[in-house]
Parts: sequence; C-alpha cells; structure tokens
Amino acid sequence: MKTTLRMLAGFGVASWALYAGAIPMTFSAAGADPANIQAQVDLYRMALGALNGNVAGSFGSGRREINWDGVPDAFSAPNNLPANFFNVNSPRGVVFGTPGTGFQVSANAGVAPVEFGNIDPSYPSLFETFSAQRLFTSLGSNIVDVSFFIPGSMTPAFTTGFGAVFTDVDFASTSSLQFFGAANNSLGTFFVPAVAGPNPTLSFLGVQFTEGAVVSRVRITSGNQILAAGNTTEDLVALDDFIYGEPRIAQQIPEPATLLLLALSLFTLGAFRLRAAVPVSEAISQIAKQRVEGRQRKRAFV
Repeated sequence: MKTTLRMLAGFGVASWALYAGAIPMTFSAAGADPANIQAQVDLYRMALGALNGNVAGSFGSGRREINWDGVPDAFSAPNNLPANFFNVNSPRGVVFGTPGTGFQVSANAGVAPVEFGNIDPSYPSLFETFSAQRLFTSLGSNIVDVSFFIPGSMTPAFTTGFGAVFTDVDFASTSSLQFFGAANNSLGTFFVPAVAGPNPTLSFLGVQFTEGAVVSRVRITSGNQILAAGNTTEDLVALDDFIYGEPRIAQQIPEPATLLLLALSLFTLGAFRLRAAVPVSEAISQIAKQRVEGRQRKRAFV
C-alpha cells in the first residue's frame, strides 16, 4: 500500500508539474524605428526555429512568418483581405477572425494611399512599417483572432508561440496578445510595450511556451480605437509582421480539472484496495493464530 500511495503521490506531483510547466517566455522591445526592435525579433525567430516555406502541410518544427508584402494588389487596400488567405492562397496555417467587418492590408505606393491613408489621410503620419511596405488591420474592430490549422487544411493545429510587430502603441497595458489552449482556456494575456514621444513608432511582443505546441488561438488587441475615416484619437494601432511556431498537431497537456479528477479516481481506487485488503490480512492472522493454538493443543496431549 505504501508503494501505491507513493505512486499516487508521484502521479499527482508529476502531473501538476507537467501542467505548471507551461512557462511562457516573452520577447519585447519598442522604439522609433526598426533598428530598436530588430534584436528582440531576431532572438524570437531563433527561439522558434528555422523559417519554413509557404507550402501546405506541417514541417513539425520551425516557424512561419507573414509580412504582408507579397499580398497581391487585388487583396490589398482599398480591397479587403480574405480571412483564410494565409491558409488557402498562401498556406501558412492561420485563419483570421474579428468581431468587426473584415480585414485589410495597406496598399503599395501608386495603387492607393500607403499605410491606410485610404481610410484616413492622417494615418501615414501615425504608422510605419517594420518590413516595407504593407501593414495589416481589422476593420470595424481593434481585435483580430488568429486560429491555427495544419497549413492548407482545416485540421486544427497548435503552435509553440506567436509574436507580432505593432505600430503607434501609445498607451501601456492596452495593446496585447492573449493566448488560448485546446479547450479555449486562457494561457495568459501579455501587454505590448508602449513608446512615449512623437509618431511613428514600432513595438514588438513575442511569447513562446516552453513545453511545446499548446496554443490553438491568439487574440490580438490593437490599441483602443478602430481605424476609420475621421478617427484620429489615441490609441490607434496597426500591425506588421506575424511570427509564430510551425502549426502542428500535438498531444495536449490535460487541464487542471482533468488532472485532479484522474488523481482523485486513482486515490479512490487505492483506498478501495486498502479497504478490501484489510479483511484478507485479518483472515491470514486468524489462520496463523489457529495453527499456533492447534500445535499447543497437540503438545498438551503428548
């Protein structure tokens, strides 16, 4: 029974340690130009692994990136970007969602005003690119949900981490990345560093989960305003490069409630076995006692 208890205790400690091992590592920087964030972007890339090609299927490791610059003019401002463009047209294993009305990639020069000047003429003075020359935004909302799939399919997938470049983050604790696990449980919210001073500016935030591919979705909150004609109030934020771990199928760590349920079940089973074992041990003691008494009676007759 001591062995059983040790096994149960060991299971509980190991299981909780496995879940508690979901330690996020953050990479962040902010400044007036790309050089101010480049080092942290490169460190994050290195942490995720080698850059994979934009093809269907999962490489199982490494990373994917989206810099928006290869999006055709037909899917750029003033036109909208399909939510599944980066899982169908250019398969990279992500599909976008938003409470708003859609998504837009800013135009190249000569096609329409750059950096969302087509939405409001003041925006090019607020925003800048990390990788020239396109940016990305949701429309009618400041929220973008990024869901992961095996690239080129609708098979749900998981990633080890996600990072993004933001432009014109004025307020602290406003723009953020929130990560979700397999059961749509929150794995944490992480805030993008703000930059004080004149526009334009750039900020980077990347988060990696050290225990493996556990992230099924990321919610990006960009500032506290939506990009819209005439809206020039703070805090307007647009997005540039997305960098994330290769989407892949991975065995998920059980939720704490599941672990607790399993541990309690095993403990109950162990306790039941202990109770069942007590009568057996008593019976053995009785048999041994009867044998001793029998020998004593035999000696009395000799």
